[in-house]
Amino acid sequence: MSTRFRIRALIQPIAVAPLLCGFLAAPAILAAQQPYKIIDRWKIGGDGGWDDLHADSAAHRLYLTHGTRVDVVDTQSGMLVGSITGLHGTHGVALDDAGKFGYISDGGGNAVVVFDRATLATVATIPVGKNPDAIVFESATQTVWAFDGRSNDVSVISAGTRKLVATIPLPGKPEFAAGDGKGLIYDNIEDKNEVVRIDAHTNAITATWPLTGCDSPSGLAIDVAASRLFSVCDGKRMAVTDANTGKSLANPVIGDGPDGAGFDPAHKLAFASCGGTGTFTVIDASAANYPAIENLPTQRGARTMTYDAATDRAYLVSAEFGPRPDQTPDNPRPRPPVLPGSFVVLVVGR
Repeated sequence: MSTRFRIRALIQPIAVAPLLCGFLAAPAILAAQQPYKIIDRWKIGGDGGWDDLHADSAAHRLYLTHGTRVDVVDTQSGMLVGSITGLHGTHGVALDDAGKFGYISDGGGNAVVVFDRATLATVATIPVGKNPDAIVFESATQTVWAFDGRSNDVSVISAGTRKLVATIPLPGKPEFAAGDGKGLIYDNIEDKNEVVRIDAHTNAITATWPLTGCDSPSGLAIDVAASRLFSVCDGKRMAVTDANTGKSLANPVIGDGPDGAGFDPAHKLAFASCGGTGTFTVIDASAANYPAIENLPTQRGARTMTYDAATDRAYLVSAEFGPRPDQTPDNPRPRPPVLPGSFVVLVVGR
């Protein structure tokens, strides 16, 4: 072989390699650009209402607060694998970072219930404030934070001792919370249209910021890398806030009746689950004006959600409803009854 042909033979594999990598990367890029859709529906059944849900990526499990129980679903099969029962009115679930224990805000029992994630057995019940609702596990301090909706405070529990270590008064009714994993926790104050920042190392509120263009904030998600907060609000709006300064950055339009939010750090997308319109709004958080790029029809009542970044899937829950009861002085805003056996998980993906 001549020198000219030997050189060409050596160069060819090097030239082909980038092209091959490009072809291999193309499906992943195209998948990231595809719109979301409902890819499955898992019928769970049972009676009663629901609130928040939580995905455990590593264990392939989904925890669903469901009335007086927490249902646990295998996210690979969509099958119910067990339930944590004997509760009074569940709102949220938080998980430790060791893969061992979970924590349930049992609002009807004014308690946080600790369970073993391997057996689903209850191992402790810790009294807290009135009607604990949002709940988060804070990694830097190894504490559990239960936001008490009727006593307007937050109960802080040591994960090691399972004892209440602090009760922090809040300026109003707390809703969903989110942490940065480094000791800062943020919580929406629903009746004041505010968000508070709390230092978990000192158990002190370090900032209270108004949420501009936001009424009754509920769901909250965080972009830790960019220090952005995403609060979903009544009036079909999301409030985007700088998590360092409290500056209002945008108020993109979402669906009606939102109660859940999520964030995808890989693709810089924020999500809102909107039960009133039965839609799932996707916000481009990489754009300066945070535009809505998709409004996926889901199901009426699908107001809460959780996002699993490992699989790029969101999970929402809903059910079928009967006729709404008439208004009464004691119940001016009656909710329609949930039809027995109609509780379902909506799996949203690409």
